Amino acid sequence: MSGRLATGAYVIGLVVVIVGTDVALFRHHTWARLVLNIGIVLVFAAFYLRFQGAFGKG
Repeated sequence: MSGRLATGAYVIGLVVVIVGTDVALFRHHTWARLVLNIGIVLVFAAFYLRFQGAFGKG
């Protein structure tokens, strides 16, 4: 159950970061927003895959 909770918190954090940067910085720049969102998702995925084994399995 704690693994699900951690993954859920991670996904919520991802959404908050993406929406925050979209609203604060790139509201009217569609292509820059798309590129930045893809970059954020890739960074979050890299951290998730890197630390999944260290923290995900007790």
